Amino acid sequence: MTTVAVLYGGASAEREVSLNSGKPCAAALYERGYEVRLIDVGRDVGALVQELTPAPDVVFNALHGRFGEDGKVQGMLDLMGIRYTHSGVLASALAMDKAMAKQVFAAAGIPICEGMVVGRETMLSGVDPMPRPYVVKPVAEGSSVGVHIVLEGSNEPAFDAADWRFGEQVMVERFVPGRELTVTVMGERALAVTEIRTKQGFYDYRNKYTAGGSEHILPAPIDEQVYQRCLDLSVKAHQALGCRGVSRADFRYDDTAGGSGELVILEVNTQPGMTELSLVPEQAQHVGIGFGELVEWMVEEAACDG
Repeated sequence: MTTVAVLYGGASAEREVSLNSGKPCAAALYERGYEVRLIDVGRDVGALVQELTPAPDVVFNALHGRFGEDGKVQGMLDLMGIRYTHSGVLASALAMDKAMAKQVFAAAGIPICEGMVVGRETMLSGVDPMPRPYVVKPVAEGSSVGVHIVLEGSNEPAFDAADWRFGEQVMVERFVPGRELTVTVMGERALAVTEIRTKQGFYDYRNKYTAGGSEHILPAPIDEQVYQRCLDLSVKAHQALGCRGVSRADFRYDDTAGGSGELVILEVNTQPGMTELSLVPEQAQHVGIGFGELVEWMVEEAACDG
């Protein structure tokens, strides 16, 4: 019997998301005949190595955010010679670092929106680093943690030092109005395009993981050519970063009245959520792939670079 250790939890800002991702994945794998061990990962690497001894056949990595999604745990698993789901060290690290990922996308001919990385002190100066509206975000976090939109005419401060716990670097990007689109890539296949509409505000952490916070429209009601371009660009981004297994690419599409019509990639998530509200299982179901089949495919496609 194949043994699978499901890593979940972690010490990042996305711990709760990871807990909610790992449990259904573990349950689905158990139902499909795997021997499953759930491991709640902390910051003690020695304890994690002990938990992984004797080594399982495969690690299902359901961690999100720093340590679990940024190449660090992947490197440890490579050293231990254990196959694991999702992307390897380099692709994971590149995708997590939004500034580096944008350079890769630009080099591959994938459209991005203008942006820059500035110091925390620059944001605290009170001088806008670029014309409004723009988006402020951490360089290396996921699930929209720490993301803030600075609107034209807003009296709110562009940067709140008291709420910023993401280091000395701050990413600033031009805000692109219009639709929020997302695409799952499974291997070399883009599954579908979903439009995400929020009930209030933008697609932040609260709207992502609160029931009723957002609406997923699948398939996205957009022009057929734009739909196909989203699929093509998602696979291209997956390949440019060197991803494997499942990833999810997020886009902005400006089809507003008098808008630019541009389609730009925001980021690639190498370990997208697998919760009840998550987009990847929903898109897989849309193309006829059930949740159990999806997680089993991820386990069977697991690899190790060690």
